[in-house]
Amino acid sequence: METESLVIRQARIIDPSRDLDQVGDILIGNGEILATGSLGSDSIPDGTRVIDGTGLVVAPGFIDLHCHLREPGFEYKETIAAGSRAGAKGGFTTLCAMPNTDPPIDNAALWSSYNRRPVRFLRCESYRSDV
Repeated sequence: METESLVIRQARIIDPSRDLDQVGDILIGNGEILATGSLGSDSIPDGTRVIDGTGLVVAPGFIDLHCHLREPGFEYKETIAAGSRAGAKGGFTTLCAMPNTDPPIDNAALWSSYNRRPVRFLRCESYRSDV
């Protein structure tokens, strides 16, 4: 299925895998980054949605290697849903939860049941931090 094309203009682009930290444009089409850099209007397809990225940062998702999701046992402090939402809003796509829950999620069986729970409102992976 084809999706809308999008260009983000004049954002700060950070990509450590390419040793890249620059202000530029990003062309996205069909869910993939098609081009980065200083894109002229001739390289942008007609009908492309344009977003002004001035002052914004575009980077790969961040990884939190030490988060406290507190569920099960301490949901009054934070739930998986609330912690995942907060992480995703801050640019974190991967969370490694500490086993400070009750019971502690510190073995494969508990982790398996914990990780199978659907989190439908975002795309954020979670992992055991004691592995």
